[in-house]
Amino acid sequence: KVYVNLAQPELAENVAKRNVDGVGLLRAEFMVAQIGEHPQYMIKKNRGQEFADKLYEGINTFANAFDPRPVVYRTTDFKTNEYRQLKGGEEFEAEEENPMLGYRGASRYITDIEVFRLEIEAIKRVRQKFKNLWVMIPFVRTVDELDRTKQLLEAEGLKRSKDFKLWMMVEVPSNIFLIEKFLAVGIDGISIGSNDLTQLILGIDRDSEKLASTFDERNEAVLIALERAITVSKSMGVTSSICGQAPSEYPELTEKLVEWGINSVSVTPDMIGTTREIIAKAEAKLKGK
Repeated sequence: KVYVNLAQPELAENVAKRNVDGVGLLRAEFMVAQIGEHPQYMIKKNRGQEFADKLYEGINTFANAFDPRPVVYRTTDFKTNEYRQLKGGEEFEAEEENPMLGYRGASRYITDIEVFRLEIEAIKRVRQKFKNLWVMIPFVRTVDELDRTKQLLEAEGLKRSKDFKLWMMVEVPSNIFLIEKFLAVGIDGISIGSNDLTQLILGIDRDSEKLASTFDERNEAVLIALERAITVSKSMGVTSSICGQAPSEYPELTEKLVEWGINSVSVTPDMIGTTREIIAKAEAKLKGK
């Protein structure tokens, strides 16, 4: 399947008209940035409900446009430096030397539960009408983080069912080494964030110009990680997808992904057609073998 990566609600309707199987990565960050204020600042001002309402409006636009095709919503993965740019952010966020590896992703949900609850509320409201909205947890460092995040979702009424799927991003090397244990927590799908995963496996800041030529998803270490994530997921009956730039940039990598048994790739809107062609060729090649 070919899914699309999206963030801006105003693009939802047009992209939904394309030959695409759903949204494989709906980023929360653009919508949170549009709200413009730090959620804890809004809570402090007794405006937490307003945060949930605005987030609901944004997510609802996507679920509505793509219904009945799935929309996999990745819960907020703002880093501290990005949160600090929102109104009131400096009051609630520490200045970190390295936000990329700082307080972000699942670790925030289990620490700053009040904000996560507002996000869950928005998701639940969309799901009252649109059952095609699923949830994906980003930047999960430990099995315990995934377990506790899942428990929080369940406590708020978001339990896995035939129409509610829980996914996690695979983007930290620990996810690869302990993939069986992460999957055993009980999830329906993984999506490999190949950009972050490559950066962390190779120890490269992907924004560093001097190291740009070394940053390559086709590096042998990265390929071993991708193969492991996909094949173990397949053996445990868990859906696998990938949402980095790699599939649209390197057709030869997409061939390998298809060969290992990946279920879907999620690409930017401009790459939908090209990616369909690449996958069709890869599948035809496999059949010929």
